[in-house]
Amino acid sequence: MAYVDGFVIAIPKKAVARYRKIASIACKVWMELGAVNYVESVGDDLAIKFGVPFLKLAKAKKGETVVFSWIVYKSKAARDRINKKVMKDPRLAPFMTPGAMPFDMKRMSMGGFKVLVQA
Repeated sequence: MAYVDGFVIAIPKKAVARYRKIASIACKVWMELGAVNYVESVGDDLAIKFGVPFLKLAKAKKGETVVFSWIVYKSKAARDRINKKVMKDPRLAPFMTPGAMPFDMKRMSMGGFKVLVQA
């Protein structure tokens, strides 16, 4: 059964272009190492009237938007194996140091998910 890592990130709007460059590199790395799918999406229609809006969920501050991302793997075992390789990949090393990412890592939400339904 497929397995998904999901992420919600509050990011300054002015940093989205820089984040896109980093995400493009990360996408290549994850896909080359075996991920089934890799998606990074930036908030567009976030002023909803029901539920908990992503801006509130991510505790976005003035001038920030939300990035909603997910990576799909064939299984949890594949995810674990691929992520070990990803963390050692030299293309991502520049982004693994404190302050290298254009958002506050302490405010990032993430987790692994078992797929319930899939088309």
